[in-house]
Formats: sequence, structure tokens, C-alpha cells
Amino acid sequence: MTTQQLHEQILLKKSFLCVGLDPDLTKIPPHLLETEDPIFEFNKAIIDATHDLTVGYKPNTAFFEAYG
Repeated sequence: MTTQQLHEQILLKKSFLCVGLDPDLTKIPPHLLETEDPIFEFNKAIIDATHDLTVGYKPNTAFFEAYG
């Protein structure tokens, strides 16, 4: 995303919200833990629920690095 695209999203959504993606297997709902890729499904659920409200996402690399 370019800075121009970011600016357009901020104006369109009237928001500066950036959602952190910090997957912690101990906090992922049990039904997602049964999937082939629980971290992907957890993050996808968060993105699906917030995409109309946020202008960006920030993956926390420490959480991802912990799982390899």
C-alpha cells in the first residue's frame, strides 16, 4: 500500500485504526485449533471481522517466530 492509498483509506473509513495480529495458540478458540492452520484461520477471522473498520494490519513477528 502506498502512502496515497493509505491516506485515501483513512479518509474513506474516517479511521486511523491499525489492528495488531498477535496469534497466541493459548487464546485461539478451540474450534479453530482443530483446523489445518489455526493461526491462519484465527488471523483470517480477525481480518474478516475488521476489514471495513481498519486501514491496516500489523503482524507481530515475535508471535509468528515463536511457532517457526
